[in-house]
Amino acid sequence: MGTNERLRDAAEKLALTLSAGGGMQRSTARVLTALLYTEQDTMTAADLCAELSISSGAVSTAIKHLIPVGLIERVPAPGSRRDHYRFRSGAWAALMSQQNMLLATMRDSAQEGIDATSADTVTARRLHEMQDFYTFMLNELVPLIDRWREQYTADHPSPDTSL
Repeated sequence: MGTNERLRDAAEKLALTLSAGGGMQRSTARVLTALLYTEQDTMTAADLCAELSISSGAVSTAIKHLIPVGLIERVPAPGSRRDHYRFRSGAWAALMSQQNMLLATMRDSAQEGIDATSADTVTARRLHEMQDFYTFMLNELVPLIDRWREQYTADHPSPDTSL
């Protein structure tokens, strides 16, 4: 099996995992993994359609989901009229950083429930556990991502290491 076939198989395997266990739409997962595993610097929507044998509408929808969460980016391609896309440097840390908003929302929701219930109830105990968990995660995740960025940048100095 050649390198391209092995990369394509690995991409499809990850796409299945992201769609089955990660809650991502299958075509979105396939576009993401195609951009992650490609040997090309960038791909156009037409490239993605051809590579994945999916419709331009499916590619367009996937791109609309992936750009705002910071996993892929639109990049200029001198001399080309088409939009070019690539997997974004620092995407994994950016994705985890976005989870901070969800963590804060969950913590705040627990506090709203705590404020609305009596102190010595089973509801209050569950909500305190929820609040403590999400507070802990928020306190730990931010510095953890920062440390990873510092370590990665130190280990992989590059002009494209804009994490």
